[in-house]
Amino acid sequence: MIHERLKPFPHEFLWGSASAAYQVEGAWDEDGKGPSNWDQFVRIPGKTFKGTTGDIAVDHYHRYKEDVRLMAEMGLKAYRFSVAWTRIYPQGKGDINEKGLYFYSNLIDELIKNKIEPILTLYHWDLPQALQDEYGGWESREIIQDFTNYAITLFEHFGDRVKYWVSLNEQNIFTSFGYRTALHPPGVKNEKLFYQVNHHANLANASAIKEFRKYVPNGKIGPSFAYSPSYPASSKPDDILSAENAEELNAHWWMDVYAWGTYPQVAWKYLEEKGLTPSVEDGDFELLKDGKPDFMGVNYYQTTTFEQNPLDGIAEGKLNTTGKKGSSQDTGVPGLFKTVKNAHLERTNWDWNIDPTGLRIALRRIANRYKLPILISENGLGEYDKLEEGLVKDDYRINYLQVHIKAVQEAISDGVNVLGYCTWSFTDLLSWLNGFQKRYGFVYVNQHEEGEHDLRRIKKDSFFWYKEVIETNGRKL
Repeated sequence: MIHERLKPFPHEFLWGSASAAYQVEGAWDEDGKGPSNWDQFVRIPGKTFKGTTGDIAVDHYHRYKEDVRLMAEMGLKAYRFSVAWTRIYPQGKGDINEKGLYFYSNLIDELIKNKIEPILTLYHWDLPQALQDEYGGWESREIIQDFTNYAITLFEHFGDRVKYWVSLNEQNIFTSFGYRTALHPPGVKNEKLFYQVNHHANLANASAIKEFRKYVPNGKIGPSFAYSPSYPASSKPDDILSAENAEELNAHWWMDVYAWGTYPQVAWKYLEEKGLTPSVEDGDFELLKDGKPDFMGVNYYQTTTFEQNPLDGIAEGKLNTTGKKGSSQDTGVPGLFKTVKNAHLERTNWDWNIDPTGLRIALRRIANRYKLPILISENGLGEYDKLEEGLVKDDYRINYLQVHIKAVQEAISDGVNVLGYCTWSFTDLLSWLNGFQKRYGFVYVNQHEEGEHDLRRIKKDSFFWYKEVIETNGRKL
């Protein structure tokens, strides 16, 4: 669709930004916090860039008031943050850590005082290590009750002030990287176990949403899914079928469960023949259907292009975690699909495709298939930002966000109900495997892998640009 005139953004549109507890907070062992799986994983040599840890991160735990003041100066309408499970329950269950509740309560109050809508994420990958040690974490069905109890605690304490909630962040990533590629904790490669772990996560997500209805009846909740829409490499029917295979197993496998409580039929049949389907118990599908969300959260960064992959074709490739452009390798599943470079798209230094039209396509596909409102819970550009003479000139980030926001407006003009747009991220932060070299924020943080740094906050050019976008409700991009 080519529109003569685009519809304006809704008056109540949530212009926001996002973060995750482990990536910003620091204070990893302060005020009663217990160790998470990431606190342990980053201490394994070779797992992260130059051995970077989140022990300090960007010290948001001690500097949250300064960070919120900067958000207020920008005019931010919403801030999506995650709660560290181990700040609330140091052992994952049992006794509550009141100091952890106190920190997040103060953060929420500070946001509301500055007219910023808090969006609370229950889980952004930092599992209590105690639960991993006790029963394998997500490998056991015990996690369902423990996660639900943790969620209820947050609903009880914050449900009076927080309207928007995200249940699980990027379930497809933390399960895949934890149990397929071993890039994330617990560092396992076991395809059968991956599908079982993912089923437990689905049940935990549904259980938390079901309980949410009792404690926050006027709130809205949904998972955030890392969606990379599938493209066929050509108009060859075999390539189109390969892209369909990828969409079924890489997207519908999660979103169908969130929205409908069922796994896609063709994907289930394929996995059944391979002996990979998860073990399902009585009542599982009833619970999944009870966990229908109010919206679909979407973390969008890129599209992926696929072509046919023969039965003896390529399998696991290589992910670019170094920032050395061109170092990634194509990957695939023999007999299903393999990735190929899309010659029509530019790539970042981390070999992520830059495709704003793909965001519009993602929004339309979700809206048409699931009939749910959508919250864009992440979108942003990670790059090598340089501080020169006290300034960070990040025109490349402005250009990236500009074309993606325009794509959102085009999707709204197409008829998609988009609740808001949260950039990743507000301040620079620890980028999991990539350390502090890969920067996403509007605010530069003087933090690096080596030496002592003062964690000073410096507004980038993009800060002032997004401020004007918000002030004009997207009229001036």
